[in-house]
Amino acid sequence: NETKVMYFILLGFPTTAELQLLLFSTLLLVYLLTVLENLLIILIIRNNRSLQNPMYFFLGNLSFLELWYVSVIEPKMLVDVLSHDKRISFQGCMTQLYFFVTFVCTEYLLLAVMAYDRFVAICKPLRYPLTMSHKFCAQLVAGCWMCGLTTSSIKLSFIARLSYCDVDQINHYFCDLSPLLNISCSDSSLAELVDFILALMVIMVPLCAVVASYICIMFTVLKIPSSQGRQKAFSTCSSHLTVVILFYSTTLFTYAHPKLMYTYRANKLVSVLYTVVVPLLNPLIYCLRNKEVRFAMRKAFTCRR
Repeated sequence: NETKVMYFILLGFPTTAELQLLLFSTLLLVYLLTVLENLLIILIIRNNRSLQNPMYFFLGNLSFLELWYVSVIEPKMLVDVLSHDKRISFQGCMTQLYFFVTFVCTEYLLLAVMAYDRFVAICKPLRYPLTMSHKFCAQLVAGCWMCGLTTSSIKLSFIARLSYCDVDQINHYFCDLSPLLNISCSDSSLAELVDFILALMVIMVPLCAVVASYICIMFTVLKIPSSQGRQKAFSTCSSHLTVVILFYSTTLFTYAHPKLMYTYRANKLVSVLYTVVVPLLNPLIYCLRNKEVRFAMRKAFTCRR
């Protein structure tokens, strides 16, 4: 007795009437700050000649990515906090899932590309201008987006085939893989297998690339005779490494086995970290820990005054 589900109900976070306005105000402030921070980084990189190099080219693309990344999830979440009607159409749910998975997969790969950029800059500095040409950097970014779009298309093709019968409640605040796999009334083993294989490829391969890059960087930096030189080399990697640890640690276990993770109530809280908190912190980490970005921001504000 299968009936086609026309919409899902996102249960979100159960709150009292008194806490609804506080939660809405907090989420709205976080969303606006995240958008403002990333727009600011994009504009500063675009308008400052001293930042026209591969490292900041990738950083600008990361900020552009995270603008869309948060905009797929947070506006709908804000509406649902105050609204009694928490429905999302089946097509809307699949669309949200498609773009969210695209941006997550693209960010995994882009962070790995940024680690490779730091590896070439520190371990092979003489070859850096030739290796990291503008054309090659653009190809790397385009490759990240193509892999993200392809991975998301494959995952969605299997998720959309599943039957959902009369179960239309999703115990989450957005359409994610794990809740959709769990409320399906059809056999989802093939979809889980495909998702697991793609997760290994999209998560573990970039992670191995990041780890290998930083191991080579560490050995190269330790060979630098002066402590000042070592500190300068480490400072160019510290912000990126912090962002990598934050993003990978909050998403790795969730997407390594999505159906299993859905059984834990803490899954929603972990999801808040990588959909709300981490995108807010990333621009701050790059601004606070990067002298060139801080100097460019100070210069821009001083010129405007």
